[in-house]
Amino acid sequence: MDTLTRLETTIANRRDADPDTSYVAQLSHRGVPVMARKLGEEAVEACVAALSGSREELVGEAADVLFHLMVLLSAKDVSLAEVLAELDRREGTSGIDEKNSRSA
Repeated sequence: MDTLTRLETTIANRRDADPDTSYVAQLSHRGVPVMARKLGEEAVEACVAALSGSREELVGEAADVLFHLMVLLSAKDVSLAEVLAELDRREGTSGIDEKNSRSA
């Protein structure tokens, strides 16, 4: 998790940087809808890589998904710790039971 923690810090530090020199700043400047769309694009690319690409392609696309998710979380002021706490909360609960609890 050290890598994701460092990434979270880097993203926070770059959100307000010069958009000409920082991709994170470019995304931040363009807003949440663009960030969300980019995350979706990367998720689709990861799915395609899983189905027809090489292992290396999937690794690269998975990294892109995590990066863009972290950028979006940062923009919405959601910390990695909050996401991890939610995963901890769900631990030991059947995925089916957890999903059904959200439908009620």
